[in-house]
Amino acid sequence: MEQSIDSDNEMVYEILQVPWWVVLLEGIIAILIGLFLLYRPAVTTIFLLQILGIFWLAEGILSVIGALIFSGNRLWKLLSGIMSIIAGALILMYPLYSPLIILTFFVIFIGIWAIINGVLKIAVALKGGGSGTGIIGALTIILGLLLLTNSLAGVLILPWIFGFFLVIGGIGAVIVGLKIRT
Repeated sequence: MEQSIDSDNEMVYEILQVPWWVVLLEGIIAILIGLFLLYRPAVTTIFLLQILGIFWLAEGILSVIGALIFSGNRLWKLLSGIMSIIAGALILMYPLYSPLIILTFFVIFIGIWAIINGVLKIAVALKGGGSGTGIIGALTIILGLLLLTNSLAGVLILPWIFGFFLVIGGIGAVIVGLKIRT
């Protein structure tokens, strides 16, 4: 018995018991943020990182309070909370520099991940996974090396990539939300 992809998505949302309007709202928000990232990438990135800074600051304060009140993993909670407070405060104090720094770290992380992923794909290809997998692995390694050697280009293009994927994912979520409703 074959099931369509749409019925699989519906079953996942039914299992999670997510109301249709939440999925629809998620999709609309993703589309809006994606469009803002596509049309005003610098301003939107700064705004989103300011929200991230506020979140990290609040999370850090709550983590430190939790470490002082509750037992269990106190050292980890305290260390995590202090790191979050520092990161959140730095993002809020330097709103123009923080996007460049955070996106640079993110591009470096993606570059390292791409190289590791590419090596794993080549290993799978050598064990009989097919030449297509090997080619994709090699291209992934090249992408990772390009991101690591020219992270500024990655930083400049990353908001548009996120915007594109948010719009596409948001459209998908809107469609799934409307299908769940009917």
